[in-house]
Amino acid sequence: MATVGYDASADPEMELLSDEELEREAEGYKEQGNAHYIKKDYTEAFSYYSKAIDMCPKNASYYGNRAATLMMLSRYREALEDSQQAVRLDDAFMKGHLREGKCHLLLGNAMAASRCFQKVLELEPDNSQAQQEMKNAESILEYERMAEIGFDKRDFRMVVFCMDRALESASACHRFKVLKAECLALLGRYTEAQSVASDILRMDSTNGDALYVRGLCLYYEDCIDKAVQFFVQALRMAPDHEKARLACRNAKALKAKKEEGNQAFKEGGFEEAYELYSDALTIDPNNIKTNAKLYCNRATVGSKLKKLEQAIEDCTKAIKLDESYIKAYLRRAQCFMDTEQYEEAVRDYEKVYQTEKTKEHKHLLKAAQLELKKSKRKDYYKVLGVEKNATEDDIKKAYRKRALMHHPDRHSGASAEVQKEEEKKFKEVGEAFTVLSDPKKKSRYDGGHDLEDDDMNMDFDANNIFKAFFGGPGGFSFEG
Repeated sequence: MATVGYDASADPEMELLSDEELEREAEGYKEQGNAHYIKKDYTEAFSYYSKAIDMCPKNASYYGNRAATLMMLSRYREALEDSQQAVRLDDAFMKGHLREGKCHLLLGNAMAASRCFQKVLELEPDNSQAQQEMKNAESILEYERMAEIGFDKRDFRMVVFCMDRALESASACHRFKVLKAECLALLGRYTEAQSVASDILRMDSTNGDALYVRGLCLYYEDCIDKAVQFFVQALRMAPDHEKARLACRNAKALKAKKEEGNQAFKEGGFEEAYELYSDALTIDPNNIKTNAKLYCNRATVGSKLKKLEQAIEDCTKAIKLDESYIKAYLRRAQCFMDTEQYEEAVRDYEKVYQTEKTKEHKHLLKAAQLELKKSKRKDYYKVLGVEKNATEDDIKKAYRKRALMHHPDRHSGASAEVQKEEEKKFKEVGEAFTVLSDPKKKSRYDGGHDLEDDDMNMDFDANNIFKAFFGGPGGFSFEG
């Protein structure tokens, strides 16, 4: 390690000093370093310990002291080098082994740390600090094992938990931090993941793993172009980074498929667009935000192709991936309206209006509520078997057909139960015809109004309506 401070070999006068004088001067620098260390002035302490090492580069304790100072400055890799040099010079230097083990532990090298602490315990069997640190190293190894299992099972919360516990003893381990950040990204906690990755990059701007995690967050937030830039940068720093390579390939493929689907949709190629969006959904199941958009896009295409139930299912999948996705709620609500599932439509529009109180959303909610109210009344169009846009002639023809079908005289020979049911239907047909054949009543009915509350005369006799329609007594007979 390059040292800072006084270089004895560079001063020709130092060559005249005896070994004893050099040692005495080095001790003086060490004492000054100790004084600064006690005052927590670690930068100055580091400088004086470096001068002492320059004077006597074979003194293990000087390296040990400088290692302790570097640890206080959070420069653990340099501290590790000094600790290793100290024990190379003096294998019985217990504090040197202890510091080396502590540096390994802080950097996440639990196996190497265990060997160092074992050496301390051989030198000093009752060393309580070494005993405790040995337990910490064993805990880290166990958390690493659990995290590996959790990652394989895609239990990313478990991995984050294990890494948090491991980082309590290995606070300087970039590997643990990166794994935690990657799992936070996979859990959709992008802000936290970005924060961890950024902390690493502030200390090491060339860290390929941290660059990969930054790209992963952007990729999962559907900022694909920016994500690719980070993946490329990560591969520049670490050409063998397989995760970055795969993510970069997926990002480019996902963008291409999505854009192809959008283009096909714009050109009216709905079947082609449907297939392209389906293909895009197979590329990366972890990309929640982009997949939510793809499901919603496919639902839009599905509704154009009259695949309404599939469209509803796709919207539900989009919402499951992103509960705040307003566009998916709106698309599903429209599909519910088109399939006359008005209660479900009202629920979705209510959710949308609670989130974004716009005039348009209020209008959509009111329209769904009106259709729901209308659906709870008798559907006179359904009673007559006609469409809602039926003409006056259509309504008359339908009444004629249904009235004859359900007239009590036609079922005089049937059981009492059948006669009762047919009589009920005959009355409903008359009621439906009364409303739909009267322009004013029909208009009010179509508008969702309660006709009885509107003081409209809703008293009628199904037989009288039938007689009036077919020309009175003798106008029609079921005999013969």
